[in-house]
Amino acid sequence: MSDRTVLHVKGRVLVGPEDDDVRDEVWVIDGRISYDRPAGAGDIRTVEGWALPGLVDAHCHVGLDQHGAVPEDVAEKQALTDREAGTLLIRDAGSPSDTRWIDDREDLPKIIRAGRHIARTRRYIRNYAWEIEPEDLVAYVAQEARRGDGWVKLVGDWIDRDLGDLSACWPRGAVEAAIAEAHRLGARVTAHCFAEDSLRDLVEAGIDCVEHATGLTDDTIPLFAERGVAIVPTLVNIATFPALADGGESRFPRWSAHMRRLHERRYDTVRNAYDAGVPVFVGTDAGGSLAHGLAAAEVGELVTAGIPPVEALAATTWAARRWLGRPGLDEGAPADLVVYDQDPRADVRVLGAPRRVVLNGRVVG
Repeated sequence: MSDRTVLHVKGRVLVGPEDDDVRDEVWVIDGRISYDRPAGAGDIRTVEGWALPGLVDAHCHVGLDQHGAVPEDVAEKQALTDREAGTLLIRDAGSPSDTRWIDDREDLPKIIRAGRHIARTRRYIRNYAWEIEPEDLVAYVAQEARRGDGWVKLVGDWIDRDLGDLSACWPRGAVEAAIAEAHRLGARVTAHCFAEDSLRDLVEAGIDCVEHATGLTDDTIPLFAERGVAIVPTLVNIATFPALADGGESRFPRWSAHMRRLHERRYDTVRNAYDAGVPVFVGTDAGGSLAHGLAAAEVGELVTAGIPPVEALAATTWAARRWLGRPGLDEGAPADLVVYDQDPRADVRVLGAPRRVVLNGRVVG
């Protein structure tokens, strides 16, 4: 071991949210976590501060912009922006890009893919999704379940131009059959949902997660809690609703008014869901029209909504990694961690200024 450089992180290592979970130091040997001091180590590099597992952005689109798929060099810059902000694990919630090449790059965040969005014909953003009709939903869900990393992404609602407002995209029977097929193939299913009217059908059909979930009400929140259906509120994205509403006012006044109502109650919606026991996780919706690297801002938004700071922190660290089936700062796990100058449990704004970023055991930022 004398010819190997060992990383020594000392100060306060937050293995979990409680004081009992805090260690004084951790060692990184051959890219992996160890809580035992190595014997006969050669070079030792020491980093001091407050260490957390690498942040999770559970709704992010690497390889996508507002027009569709982007070239690899642009996708690389997106991934690097997330990395520099401390986001080391991404659930890519739908993309037409093939980003498998990122898996071969030890200097880029790890990605859990949901394949390509599956939407109703002419009911989503152009160049993003497979646009199909209900009779083809099961087949496309099976296709994306096989292509993804254990997730499939549906577009649960979108504006219906004839109605002039948001409405559900799929009949109940179609989503029941599609979700059952995804589960048969070992994949979980999530859905984009802004409005109210698709939620009950999706949850009762067995969906695992809902993105945005601005349409949650006192009627549907207990259902989510009972079934354990998670939400990823993407509040940094919901902040754009007023501007979207202004842009659509002349053509779709009913939709615009609806979007404003959803925006106005967004914090109450998230807090009520959290209070009811609905699992809440951090996601930014970066990669469409939003910039990358916003996980810290989203944690701050959850706190503004009324979620306790440590729980908001867990939603991008310990709890998020458990939900996605990925390790944190566990013995033998890949050393993906972020070091800060102060305790982020006391003030989540600390997340916006990482001191060091360690990915696969290498200091990369």
